[in-house]
Amino acid sequence: MLKTIMTAFAVLLLFSACQKEEPAYNKPALYWYQQMVKAVSNTMLEKADGYYSSLQSEHIASPLLKDATLIMAQAHMDSEEYLLSDHFLSEYLRRYATERERDYIEYLRMRAKYLALPNAARDQGLIANAILSGEQFKRQYRHSQYYALVDTMVTRLYIADAALNENIAKLYERLDKPKAAEYYRNMKPEPWIDWAHIEPANIPVYRAVFEGDGDASWYSFLIPDTQSVVSRHADD
Repeated sequence: MLKTIMTAFAVLLLFSACQKEEPAYNKPALYWYQQMVKAVSNTMLEKADGYYSSLQSEHIASPLLKDATLIMAQAHMDSEEYLLSDHFLSEYLRRYATERERDYIEYLRMRAKYLALPNAARDQGLIANAILSGEQFKRQYRHSQYYALVDTMVTRLYIADAALNENIAKLYERLDKPKAAEYYRNMKPEPWIDWAHIEPANIPVYRAVFEGDGDASWYSFLIPDTQSVVSRHADD
């Protein structure tokens, strides 16, 4: 009899442990806020996003949402999830930002776009978008304390964009395509850039093996000496 009771008790414990945690709902705003902050402090951002969504959906007018939105933006920024950070910053700017703090939020958005480009050579479209945002900031907030920081980021992005075009031009020179090389050099020449004072990016060995260093590639002997079908700007 005792053995039967112990077996039933063990099965009950096992069944209880296997049951999913009952989802919480209809909680006070402070509950969701505290759960969100706790999840952020433990770097469990997926859970924090869920708690934030619950806070927003159940308490759309809560004054806690303003701080919660900024906390989530900064948390995703710290975790290098820049697109999500920009999402929360855009939400904050749209709903909560006062006139005095708008330049700060716009600066954070620009910083997120800038930091989202660890390897700018792989997405020229993102460079162009970040430059556009930076130039807009400079026009709109000429006297902002963050102006110099944004201007520095924009300058570096211009150099990155021009360097990418220069690398493409060098590639076409190696392929004996002078017209295509000239096209890319004239696309955005940026005459203010003195290339003699620009230090090329330090490409890690593991990337240089596959991508080359910008001047030459180990696989260049594999490229056939034939008419290019990649660019419409290649020689006739």
